Order: sequence, then structure tokens, then C-alpha cells
Amino acid sequence: MTSPLLPPNAPRLGLGLAALGRPGYINLGHGQDLTDKTVDAMQQHAWTVLDTAWDTGIRYFDAARSYGRAEEFLGGWLVERGHTAAVGSKWGYTYVANWRTDAETHEVKSHDLDTLERQWPETLANLGRTPDLYLIHSATLDTGVLENERVLARLAELSASGVRVGLSTSGPGQADTLRRALEVTVDGVNPFSTVQATWNLLEPSAGAALAQAHAAGWAVVVKEGVANGRLTGRASIPPALAQVCRELNAAPDAVALAAALSQPWADVVLSGATTSEQLQSNARALELSVDFSALGDLAELPYDYWRTRAGLGWN
Repeated sequence: MTSPLLPPNAPRLGLGLAALGRPGYINLGHGQDLTDKTVDAMQQHAWTVLDTAWDTGIRYFDAARSYGRAEEFLGGWLVERGHTAAVGSKWGYTYVANWRTDAETHEVKSHDLDTLERQWPETLANLGRTPDLYLIHSATLDTGVLENERVLARLAELSASGVRVGLSTSGPGQADTLRRALEVTVDGVNPFSTVQATWNLLEPSAGAALAQAHAAGWAVVVKEGVANGRLTGRASIPPALAQVCRELNAAPDAVALAAALSQPWADVVLSGATTSEQLQSNARALELSVDFSALGDLAELPYDYWRTRAGLGWN
């Protein structure tokens, strides 16, 4: 299976920088993975993981304005190494933690035109280039962004300039948000052509809507394939998944990501690794052939899944 987001023969695994661009994140054990959280140390750490990704064959990288200095780290690395890769970024959240892991608030969401107009040039400056993808960060129906004519008109301008415009989704209403986005038009044309959504063995509820988007010609990027660490060795693993891992001699993160990669509508599946070792374990997914019927149904009710995710601590 080829992806419209990737060069020929590139693996469909990408790297997301949510855990690499800021000292605090909600992945289980994230704080233990970063021994030095100064800006310079984290840049060097991010570049090491990015080098591992490149050596693994990864050619898709995902950032966002709210991922601390992720865009800056990524842009600097691409220039320093002379690499060419597909890059996605997102607007709509502002990072406000001031490089603290104990901040009361880490990011503030705003899907208005002022935020878009402020963050687009920031992304260009930090990356040193135009991103291939530019997404509304965690679009939901309740923010009204899909009804905001001024925002949609500006996104349509970016789409007409050659940027793949789209949205990322979050929460138990992912499918409803995506289906509404599929109906958006500006002067008779839908400016959106990409969606990034959470899909994993615990939260597969957006699957049918993602298949619908894929059938409509959209590119589909999967995030949170290991459920922020809940489908790794850092959490209690469902017995059926543990059995499959034993049979394949593979870690649960690799099996979980292989499940996402097996979805026919998935163009890119993101690793959210914080270390090179985690990324190498994640990349084992590319080698696995799994009978997922042996896993049974591991899905949680969407509201239960997202309530648990909301309770994960920044660390």
C-alpha cells in the first residue's frame, strides 16, 4: 500500500513530536525518559531521535504550534542534516507552560481567525519552509470552527496555494466531527483533504468515518496508536494482547501499531516515541503480520476511553 503523503517505498510509519518538543507531556513515564529538560538538551535529544527515525526510513514528521519547540527543533534538524521529508503541523492551541512540567495549564485552545493568522507565520518561521500539511488542532463541533466562514475562507486560500489543509480530531465525537468536515464547502469546494485522528485497539470508534474520508480521497494519519503508553509495557496489557505478543516475540507497542498499519484506510501511522529505543521498538510493527481476530474486542466505550485519557497526568 502506498501513501499520498510519502515518497515511494517509504514506510507508512511517521514520527510525531508531541513528546519531544516540550518537557511535559501525558504519555505514561514521559518524565522518566528525559533526564535533562533544558532547552539545549532537549533539542539534542530530539535530534538524536529524529536521526534514528531517518535511519529507520521514516520520512513523515508531525508537529504543532502547541508542542513547545517541536517545530523549531524539526526545522533546524532538517536544515542541518539537509533532509527533505513530508512535514505536517497544526494550529489552534497555544503552548503556555513556559517550559515547566508543573504548570497548571500547558496549552490553551482557540480556533478563531486571529489565532490562525498569528500561528501560520510562526510555523513558517520555525520550520523554515511551508508545511506539506496544515491541520486544525483537535477540531470539535463545539468550537464552531467548521462553521466559521472567515477561518474556512483563509484555510481555502492556503489549500489553493498547494498546502494540504485538514483537521485533527479528538474526543468521543471524532466520527461526527470528521463527517461534518467532509461536508464543508467554500465557494463550492471543500478545502479539507486530510484528517489526523486517534485510532487504537482501545479506541477504534472513528474507523468507519476514517474509511469514509479515505474513500473521498482524503489522506488519513493515525495518532496515539499506543494510547499514550497504555498499550506499552508501562501499563497493564489485556491478556489477549499479551498472548499475541508472546507468540510473535514482540512488544505490545509494536503489535498495537501493527494493528493501526493494517487498516486499509491508514496512510501514515505516527509513532509518539520519546527515545530512540522506543522508536526502534515501535518500528518493529512494520515487520509484523498479525491475526487480529485473536485479539478479540479490546475496545472501551469512547466516553470511558477519553475520560481516562483526560485523567493522565502531565509529566
